[in-house]
Amino acid sequence: MTITSPHLGSSEAWTDAKLLFALEEVVEKELNRHLKVTKDWMPHEYVPWSDGRNFPGFFEDGEAWDPQQSKVTEIGKIALVVNLLTEDNLPSYHHEIASLFGRNGAWGTWVHRWTAEEGRHGIVMRDYLLASRAVDPDKLEAFRMQHMSEGFESDNRHSMLHSVAYVAFQELATRISHRNTGHQSGDPVCDRMLARIAQDENLHMVFYRNLLGAAFELAPDLTMQAVRDVVVNFRMPGHGMPGFERMAAQMAIGEVYNLRIHHDDVLSPVIRFLKIMDIDGLGPDGQKAQEELGLFMNGLDSEARKFDERLAARAARLAARKG
Repeated sequence: MTITSPHLGSSEAWTDAKLLFALEEVVEKELNRHLKVTKDWMPHEYVPWSDGRNFPGFFEDGEAWDPQQSKVTEIGKIALVVNLLTEDNLPSYHHEIASLFGRNGAWGTWVHRWTAEEGRHGIVMRDYLLASRAVDPDKLEAFRMQHMSEGFESDNRHSMLHSVAYVAFQELATRISHRNTGHQSGDPVCDRMLARIAQDENLHMVFYRNLLGAAFELAPDLTMQAVRDVVVNFRMPGHGMPGFERMAAQMAIGEVYNLRIHHDDVLSPVIRFLKIMDIDGLGPDGQKAQEELGLFMNGLDSEARKFDERLAARAARLAARKG
């Protein structure tokens, strides 16, 4: 990608307000494209309602939850809880992006449309978990209350460009996490449900990825710095939930989401699609950010290789014990 108007990359030329205004036309174009390709779907159609039965409480015939009632694998249960609790924080996410992007014009229309589509994900996942008795419903609600009561603040709320860069990667990360959870769940019903959610997340990623590409055309130096910062300091939005570190470690071992997946399936595709490492015409700050981004990706690949080796060694030990 060649930047034909280097003066547009001046750090002094852009404020968040100016960028929001300059990108409004791109947002409208991407919104119209999104509405043409997206398909509405009914959450209730993906839930195995016939598996459901009353829980104890107000119903005399209520049956207490038992771990043996679920066909979902252990790693599937862990990942489903993490994914659902992440989706549960939608009110906070909406507040963050509505405050940053605004509630008017194309930006506002997108913010509300995105929120409405994301709302389906929490609905269908919770209904599935309760109907299939995949997890302890009391613990699930306790986790939800604790997680939402602590609130959520984005690491990138200080900058419109940082926020756009973050969601371009994060939406893809969420898609990959949902898809791999479905594959590892051991339940075809769960796999089908999460595949449908992943389709939404992929379209959301495309919206933000294309918007990020337009930002590179307008303000290449600032956008490159934002991407560098976001990639180097990336955290999933559910990082504040109770027990997240332990569950994330289990998901890494279970190959739902780990360093190799993060590098190969989340960061690299967006960087490659936008040809971020090939952008020229950058100023000193942009060039420095581009170089640091490349160094970080190389380092992350090395760390992922070490993780792969540890994972393979672990699998070999487990196989030897069974043998």
